[in-house]
This record gives sequence, C-alpha cells and structure tokens, in this order.
Amino acid sequence: MRYCAFLRGVNVKGTAMKMADVSAVFQNAGMKNVVSVLATGNILFDSEKNEKQLKTVLEKSMADHFDYEAFMFIRKADFVSHALKNNPFTKSEEYHTYIFITSDDIVEELMNEFDKGKKSDGEAAKIVQKVFYWKIKKGDTLNSDFGKILGKKSFKDKITSRNINTFEKIVAKI
Repeated sequence: MRYCAFLRGVNVKGTAMKMADVSAVFQNAGMKNVVSVLATGNILFDSEKNEKQLKTVLEKSMADHFDYEAFMFIRKADFVSHALKNNPFTKSEEYHTYIFITSDDIVEELMNEFDKGKKSDGEAAKIVQKVFYWKIKKGDTLNSDFGKILGKKSFKDKITSRNINTFEKIVAKI
C-alpha cells in the first residue's frame, strides 16, 4: 500500500531536519520506495502495515533519531489524490488554499473555530468529505484569527496543513 506521511513541525521553530535523513529513518523502520516531497515533511512510502501501526512505528523512529516529540499523520495515497481533486476553491494568484490533515472528528471543531473569528476579505473555509479546506489572501495567513489557532498546543497532535501547491507536488510523485 502506498502512503504519505505528513510530519508536523518540521523545519519550523528550531526543528531542522534534512529530508534525506528523514527518508533514511523511514527506510530503517522498514518502509519501501521512500520519497520525500519538499522540505516540509511529506514522505511517500510503501508498507503492508495499517495507518495506526505505521504512526506508532514511525513516530517512535523519528523521535529516537532526531530527539524530538514527533507528530505525524499517515494517509493512504488515494486520500491525497481525493483531497486535491475535491478542493472546493478555485485556484487564484491572490489566495492560498490549505488542506488540513487531521485526527478523527476534529474538522467540525476547526469549522467552529473558523466561524468564531473575524474574516479577512475573501477568506473562506469548507468541509468536503471530512476534509477541511481554508482559503486566505496571500500575506494574511498568520495574521488571521483562524491562522492564529493553528499554533495552539491543544492542536499539535490533531492537525497539520499543507498548501494546495504542496498537494499537487505530492500527487505528481505518487
């Protein structure tokens, strides 16, 4: 089975990792056909294990190797393709679109958080088939009310997000 691991907190706030080193950790943990996509912690690989088993094995391997508290989300390759295909927002040079990779049943909580905050011009969020999408004007991501919740400690093991352009690159390598 082909999977994508989305690592959280890679190459931000002092957690620097070379993707070649991350790929080696995955290979040493028994993963096959390991390929990294960008420097933001997106790793494609093959395994016969299920997502829950992989999360346990890979988080421990990453934590042991890099000496940090590893968080990642493991999704089957078809999730990545479907999430990209189901993007409800039209691509625009003025806006970023983010796809959220989440733990179970948090998308409604994300929508509640989004609904509570003040919105910038054109900012929008939608849930499509249990996947949360967020559109925000370029340059406003970290200044928006919703953008500020993304760094909350209470969400660190529940969400990570990737720009739609990253999803396109991942799908191109699947």
